[in-house]
Amino acid sequence: MAQKKKPTGAQGLEASLWDAADRLRSNMDAAEYKHVVLGLIFLKYVSDVFGKRQDELSKLVQDPTTEYYMPTDAARKSILESRDEYTSEGVFWVPEGHRWDDLRKAAKQSDIGSRIDAAMDAIEKENPTLKGVLPKNYARRELTPATLGGLIDTFSREDLTAAEHENLDVLGRVFEYMVSQFASAEGKLGGEFYTPRSVVKLMVDMLEPFNGRVYDPACGSGGMFVQADKFIKAHGGVRNDISVFGQEMNPTTWRLAKMNLALRGIDANLGAQWGDSFGNDQHPDLRADFIIANPPFNIKEWGGETLRDDPRWQYGTPPAGNANYAWIQHMLHHLSPTGTMATVLANGSLSSKTSGEGEIRKNLVEADLVECIVAMPDKLFYTTGIPVSIWFLTKDKTAQGVKTERPQRDRRGEILFIDARQLGSMVTRTVRELSDEEIARIADTYNAWRGEPDLEPYADVPGFCASVKLEDIRTHEHVLTPGRFVGSEDVAGDDEPLDAKVSRLNASIKAGFRLRSNLQAEVERALDALVVEGFDA
Repeated sequence: MAQKKKPTGAQGLEASLWDAADRLRSNMDAAEYKHVVLGLIFLKYVSDVFGKRQDELSKLVQDPTTEYYMPTDAARKSILESRDEYTSEGVFWVPEGHRWDDLRKAAKQSDIGSRIDAAMDAIEKENPTLKGVLPKNYARRELTPATLGGLIDTFSREDLTAAEHENLDVLGRVFEYMVSQFASAEGKLGGEFYTPRSVVKLMVDMLEPFNGRVYDPACGSGGMFVQADKFIKAHGGVRNDISVFGQEMNPTTWRLAKMNLALRGIDANLGAQWGDSFGNDQHPDLRADFIIANPPFNIKEWGGETLRDDPRWQYGTPPAGNANYAWIQHMLHHLSPTGTMATVLANGSLSSKTSGEGEIRKNLVEADLVECIVAMPDKLFYTTGIPVSIWFLTKDKTAQGVKTERPQRDRRGEILFIDARQLGSMVTRTVRELSDEEIARIADTYNAWRGEPDLEPYADVPGFCASVKLEDIRTHEHVLTPGRFVGSEDVAGDDEPLDAKVSRLNASIKAGFRLRSNLQAEVERALDALVVEGFDA
């Protein structure tokens, strides 16, 4: 089994902060402690961003060459405490007395929990976009002053402060790392709000959301959007190149996503409130250029019995006992005419014929909506060890859309199958992860198939990928399991004549028999010669 690598650099800072915070958890359940820790990280972030802006203003008001120059201390303070000077720059206003330094000075006080709650409440009141988002239950009895003071001291460490001085984004990385660790600690429940990094990165690298509207109808803690933002930056774009829309039905997870995205500086529309995408769609008129989601697997109670005549079910009414094909059709309903969507689904959806699912899949294939299926290895998720697949669908396989200005190959009447089940390595006893090299291999295969000219031309690779015509898929009754189509990996050629091979193997096996016989005879002679005083062997 692959061993977990020893963290270094920034990863070492994040891991050491996690270890320090986890030691303070005591007997508190990880699901509760998560909001305690992440709320404090967010509070430190908004305070630190506020402090950075305040330092900038402090220099400006003392510089006679700037329009901000103020000759007296009183006038300077009026600028430094002017709310508009912060909010106009996209900085959250943090009221005096509720900043991180104020909490740090009071970290050893018995009322520190109440002070944190008051700070959270004050920040929410001063910043409407955070209304109802921040946790405000730090004064409860199970959160001792020692725990809260210890956490404040942990997130005030000099090494974190130094890293922030270089780049405030380090707190975003710390937040993201903490989310992943809490998901691991929570086990099955953790998967409800977190999709593993390697899965998210693969989906984003395949979709390449350079610009346009990005939508996730089951957004969890917002990891898909964070990775899309990283992708944009890595390819020379800017955050405003994409507009972010999401929805989450769990209120605590919705709040977590709001904090995560605000901390990253991502202006996201997650709806006016949390809500079920099927029964309380927060974006009814949205037509997205990219949809990327990891909805809950195989959920049975999704309200399907009350939505039998819903206009979203253009390709067949999904069964009331399984939401998989409801998710697909909900996303297609919100997809623009030239957009592309990617969603994670349990492998049963590739071949199920029960409750009309086979007919829906057939209709999707015959409408030429299915573009690519990637079979993933098992043990990628904290929620389950079962293998899953990623589905890519588009309404126009010839469209350039907003994905790229490069010409794309006409792939009408074809589906790309990628079998990645043998990839990945175990990073813990129960969890597997794809490497960056493996992610690049899969993503490059898909994007080469779509016709990107700066990649090697696409070619089928036995055992890994195959581009299959719809007529061939019909012969398999519209089952979309990649293993049916990619074949077996090529084996190196063997030029040894058959009669020579049989003769060689025959001699080798007989030689093995003779060796075993000789060894047995040697052991028997040794036993016969063995004498213990007073006894015959």
